[in-house]
Amino acid sequence: MLVCDWKDFSTDAELYTQEVFEETIGDEFEAMMFKDDNRIPSYIWTVNFVIIVKRSSKVLTDISFEKIPRNPVCE
Repeated sequence: MLVCDWKDFSTDAELYTQEVFEETIGDEFEAMMFKDDNRIPSYIWTVNFVIIVKRSSKVLTDISFEKIPRNPVCE
């Protein structure tokens, strides 16, 4: 499910609001995608990046963010 409005989500250690996320990534939120009934998004789009949200542990709810440039410039 693709959502264009921010939905707060949390891990065992952190609550991610739009403000916290944008400060962490350093870019402005645009959309997020949730797979199945997950409460944590799988992908988050910002103005300049696609963020892959990776689960770091199967036991604890812990995540990391991988930033991929949206529009890479090829020379």
